[in-house]
Formats: sequence, C-alpha cells, structure tokens
Amino acid sequence: MKLKKQISPDIDYVSVFGVHDSNLKFIEKLLEVKIYPGDSEIGFEGKEENINKAFQLVQSLINLSRNKSHISHKEIRLLFEQYERDGSYTLDEILTDGLITSKRGKKLKPKNLHQLEYIKKILNSDLVFAIGPAGTGKTYLAVGTSLHLLHKGEVDRIILTRPVVEAGENLGFLPGTLEEKIDPYLRPLFDAIKEMLGPEELKYYLETQTIEVAPLAYMRGRTLSNSFIILDEAQNTTTMQMKMFLTRLGENAKMVVTGDITQIDLPHGKESGLKQAIELFKEVSGIEIFEFTQEDVIRHGLVKKILEIYREKENST
Repeated sequence: MKLKKQISPDIDYVSVFGVHDSNLKFIEKLLEVKIYPGDSEIGFEGKEENINKAFQLVQSLINLSRNKSHISHKEIRLLFEQYERDGSYTLDEILTDGLITSKRGKKLKPKNLHQLEYIKKILNSDLVFAIGPAGTGKTYLAVGTSLHLLHKGEVDRIILTRPVVEAGENLGFLPGTLEEKIDPYLRPLFDAIKEMLGPEELKYYLETQTIEVAPLAYMRGRTLSNSFIILDEAQNTTTMQMKMFLTRLGENAKMVVTGDITQIDLPHGKESGLKQAIELFKEVSGIEIFEFTQEDVIRHGLVKKILEIYREKENST
C-alpha cells in the first residue's frame, strides 16, 4: 500500500529526518515501511497499520525538534515503544508544556525521552524505584513531578526525606536545633525545590506543611495519605528502614525511591535496603523499577567522563 501525508513545511528537516535521512531510515527498519520525504508531504509504502504508526512517529519527531536540534536513534526507539504502550499522558504534552514553570520562567521539561519515560512511570504508578548515577535527574524530576501534581490538586502535600547515614540517624546527640542538625543532610532537596519555586511560595508551603523536608527517622509511625513522598539517597537505608518507609504508603499517595546502588555508605556488613527492595519487588505488579545509566547523565559534560574513569578503575581492581 502507498500513501502520501501532509506535513508542516515549517520544520527543521535535518533535525526531523536526520543527516542523510538517517532518522527516516531507522523508522523504516523499525516498522518495515518505505518512506519518501518531500517538502510539504511525505510518502509511505507498506502495511496500512505500519504506515499510520510511522506517520505518528514522524509527527512526534517534528514536535520534538521544536525543543531540541538533535534526535538520536535511541530516542526514536523509546518514542516508538511509548506509542506501542499507548500511555495515558501524551509525549507532546509534557515535552511542550513542561511539568511546571520555575521562578525564573523556565519550563521544567525532560531533556531526553528516557527522562520522559521516567516521568510517565511516576505519573502512572504509585511506587517507583529509580536507580542510577548522580546527574541523571532522578531526584530533580521526581520533585518537579510532585509539584506538578500538587499544583493540579492531585496530592495535598509533598514529603521529601533522606536517611541521615553519617549521624546514624541519632540526631539527638548532635549539637544545635533540629533545623541546624538536619540542614547539611537535606540541603540538596531544598536546593531542588528552590530552583522551581519562588521564595514566597516556598515559605508558604513550608509554613503550612504542604511541603515537608525531614530525615527518614521522622517517618516512623505515620501513614502518609494524599501525599507525594520522595526518599532520596535510598541506597543508604538499612533493610529495616526501607521496610518502615514503604509501609507508610497511604490512600491516594505516591512514592518515589531514588538512589545509586554503587555508592553505598552504610557500615561494613549492613545490607542496603534499596538493593534488597529492588530484588524483592522486581516482579511485583504495580511497582516500577526504573534504571538510569551513565548515558543519561545531564550535568556538566565532564561529569560523565569522571564517572566513566572511576568506573574503569573500580572494574580493574
């Protein structure tokens, strides 16, 4: 079957079609179709169902190209897989509108389709484990998604927590007020929120306990309903702490558990609660385990190189 479909003439053809039409050739292999690009229309040859999928994919590349100049084959494959799963949130909605707009007027958007997959897992699941190296956005995007749902009225509060591993969670033995004691450990979470909210809005949310930032020890004995709860640095929880945390999940609540299982700071002989949980729950329906790799690192370009060099050294010893 042969079909011609209209496309917008106002596009970046290299971004959409790829250098020497490499993106279109990749789609041809994915869907077993032939594609014939033109200025304002595009021709397809193959099964009708596959032609329609290929056209949807090209349309998504056009929308994606408005946010970025280079689209990789990995992203095209992820985009294709996303359409195959037909999630309840469209790709273009999050890519175009973003999750929230920061205090500087910048829209918080996923920087690649792997990050987009992660956001969609959070939106469509009640419990998500996100593992991977620093700089992949696993905590930052979880915070952004929590604010997105708070602003939409889908949750009433956000709770951000971390294990205070260096102090053994024995905060009572540290000098100073509670705020002074926990500030060094929870500062990265505050920094993420501050990037997204203005000072007045943040102050209001903290004063009304709409946003709560607290060490993991303060979660004991609570049932967290109508809440979005993020456990950061979860690789440094013990197995008992992880069990305690996960069983806090209440009605209409979401949990995101983030960590890097290659960076465990627990005393020798202590098993990581995150590591155990991933093994225990990897086949459980309703629980998502999402993995980032060095390829997903978004920070300064040197961060990826630094991580690779350390990884090579660790593998050689």
